[in-house]
Amino acid sequence: MTASHYLGAGIVLLLTAALGVSSGRRVKSAGDFISGGRRAGAGIVAGSVLGSLVGGASTIGTAQLAFTSGFSAWWFTLGGGLGCLMMACFFAGPLHRRGASTLPQIIAGEYGRAAATAAAFATSIGNFLTIAAQTLAGAALITSVSGIPPLPAVIIISVLMLVYVVFGGAWGAGLVGLGKTALIYVGVGACGLIALSLAGGPAGLSGALPREQFFNLFAGGVSANIGGGLSLILGVLTTQSYIQAVISARSVKQSRAGMFICAAAAPMIGLMSIFIGMYMRLNYPDAPSAAALPLFITETLPPVAAGAVLAALLIALTGTGAGISLGLSSVLTVDLYKVYINPKADDRRMLTVSRLVIALILALAAVLTSCGLGAAVLNWSYLAMGLRGAVGFLPLCAALFLRGSVPPRYVTASVLSAPCAMIAGNALLPSSVDPLFAGVLCSLGIMLAGLLAGRAPPHI
Repeated sequence: MTASHYLGAGIVLLLTAALGVSSGRRVKSAGDFISGGRRAGAGIVAGSVLGSLVGGASTIGTAQLAFTSGFSAWWFTLGGGLGCLMMACFFAGPLHRRGASTLPQIIAGEYGRAAATAAAFATSIGNFLTIAAQTLAGAALITSVSGIPPLPAVIIISVLMLVYVVFGGAWGAGLVGLGKTALIYVGVGACGLIALSLAGGPAGLSGALPREQFFNLFAGGVSANIGGGLSLILGVLTTQSYIQAVISARSVKQSRAGMFICAAAAPMIGLMSIFIGMYMRLNYPDAPSAAALPLFITETLPPVAAGAVLAALLIALTGTGAGISLGLSSVLTVDLYKVYINPKADDRRMLTVSRLVIALILALAAVLTSCGLGAAVLNWSYLAMGLRGAVGFLPLCAALFLRGSVPPRYVTASVLSAPCAMIAGNALLPSSVDPLFAGVLCSLGIMLAGLLAGRAPPHI
């Protein structure tokens, strides 16, 4: 990177920091921090969701997979878009009207504290692995384009995540997410169109690359690709940061509008990244696949613009980690700290604890990433979205749409058994079968058994 690259990157990073700090002025209470005080419009809702959803996997990861497998790389953003569409059509209204601020709160209101606590712990594991993986990916991006050593790169990423969300909470995630998403869509969108043009359009790509490998949505295997898409659908519906975005809206109409925006926008960033990955396969076949997007940016765009887009990619990675850390902090403070440690905590104390918990989460993720465990964390993170979906999807559906129909003990058993089934499936099933199916089928069997058994007396 040249001085001009750093200039472009610095402008974007300073803008992001300013948005994060200024959003803190809107936060007057713990409710403002966790759910934006339910005053957000459709734009803030969309910014919060896309700020977490459009991260490293949607851009760098999609271009990387497209470099080797073409259009089968689209499943991540396709699944995310379908999840947002389902959220808008079926879940936004019930979630917004329920009034609870976390997934475990919804489960607790219907099935009691035991099921809620089990859900809080099970989903927190997946959330933390996602944060650690984003820290690792962001540090790798910094070191690959700047030569900064790994430890300082990890510190930079962690500080960016902290600034992104700790000052403004839901407002920070929404405002910064909106600004970052605009930069990503302009930068990566322009790069995708440039790549398509340089390759000679769709005809040029299809004529130069093997059709079965690069123009087949199921090139990675039907079960694996569908399982990956399903993981994203269920993950969007059950991830705390996305639920928080839905309930932060000032009305159900605004909530749905924000999610419809996300449903339309998410697949498009994946498509542009696919064009870039396929162009790089044609013209730089010996390049590392993970470098497909950063290399295209530095080789094609003017230095200042390239630095700005690389900084936007870096913020995309940190935005995902920061958004997930906000959701994880909400679960830990509302469903564990407030319930078991300090039930009398006032609003001021809850706001302070929420911010401290985010700082602690990011510090632990940085330590884990710096201890040489990055590869293991990154491998486990692929299960994180599916883990959250397997644990929370069917209990959430029952709590919202089948109230009073499933005994609490069956829900607790489902929450505890689903992750065990996924881990067992990952170890025992063929690599072509997504372990998500094992977790969802296990949860479905237990929940159906509970539905047939009928509801026991209300939980006290």
